[in-house]
Amino acid sequence: MMKKVLKVLAIILLAVFAAIQFFRIDKTAVPVVESETLESAVTVPDNVRSILETSCNDCHSNKTRYPWYSNVAPMSWLLSNHISEGRRHLNFSIFNTYASTKKAQKLDQVCEQVESKEMPLPSYLWIHWDAVLSDADAKALCDWANLEQDRIQP
Repeated sequence: MMKKVLKVLAIILLAVFAAIQFFRIDKTAVPVVESETLESAVTVPDNVRSILETSCNDCHSNKTRYPWYSNVAPMSWLLSNHISEGRRHLNFSIFNTYASTKKAQKLDQVCEQVESKEMPLPSYLWIHWDAVLSDADAKALCDWANLEQDRIQP
């Protein structure tokens, strides 16, 4: 009897998993206007650009690279939520549209988040091992963010 119940339950779970695959996330690329980007607003050295591309841009820009698991619900739904939240808090693709005070505040938050190891998100790092920030990477980001913050608001 128990075997039959487990078999029915497994079939139901498999059917639900198959059904939710039809509810896809929107991966439409948002256009990037170069005059609105971070690079248009502040100087971004090559080493910092590389760190941002590897560890930040997937969630904090319109240049998201969607991994294989973005095609598998419910993981795709969690990923979509992380990207939406990340862009809502800070979007490097529209950074130059922010007011000067907001730009300075966001640069300060970059340093705070990196120093406290809140960013990149630990769940992002489970699969994206190359996005782990070394102490040198974190220092480079903070030094850069602080310098640019001072330039924006002396």
